[in-house]
Amino acid sequence: MKFYVTQDVFDKIPNAQFGLVSVYGVDNTKDQKQIEDGLTEAVKSCEEHFEGKKVKEEPELIPYRDAFRNIGINPNKFMSSIEALLTRIAKKKGMPYINPIVDLGNEVSLFHYVPIGAHDLDTMTDDAFCVRTATAEDTFLPFGAEEREPVDEGEVVYATGDKIRTRRWIWRQSEEGKITENTKDLLFIMDGFDENLDEIMAAREQIAGLLENVFGCAVKKGLINKDNMEYTCEMET
Repeated sequence: MKFYVTQDVFDKIPNAQFGLVSVYGVDNTKDQKQIEDGLTEAVKSCEEHFEGKKVKEEPELIPYRDAFRNIGINPNKFMSSIEALLTRIAKKKGMPYINPIVDLGNEVSLFHYVPIGAHDLDTMTDDAFCVRTATAEDTFLPFGAEEREPVDEGEVVYATGDKIRTRRWIWRQSEEGKITENTKDLLFIMDGFDENLDEIMAAREQIAGLLENVFGCAVKKGLINKDNMEYTCEMET
């Protein structure tokens, strides 16, 4: 499985950085207390950090809001996934435990203030997965929906074939892309910029360490930017 980002995306967001961790053979069926405890700690830390603050005005979020404007998305109407997550926590709405892999992603995302997508590789409809601009043929299946909907042509999306896995870059994942207890092979993606590359790399290392130490899995790590636009998910033999 290849993951890549197209040139037209970097034309719009030249400072974009994508941290990557791929893993195969995860057992997502068993409760992982270490992950649950880590998520609880991350929620508490986040609540304290954003106490009395407006999340959208904090320096960690400004690059994401600026990037949304650069690609034609109103960040006040469509919040990036990290802004939505941090806003929820800042309002003390907490974070439910979903399953170990999803909880792992949320834990690390909250600690580093970066959006993290977990993508099930076995449910891809093509042998490649990418960030690109949408075409008229693309469709999206919203969470909980049964009918597909069209996508705005030119919108920055995560896609496999003509199936959109995440709309408006890092706004919302599809029903088809959700992580379940049956997920075994997946790619974690940390979306960021030159400005917060240190946090992207730290998040990548934390995810890799938890997968190795808690789940007992071998991982592969990568980084995509304008100088390196393609990544192979499988381990090198």
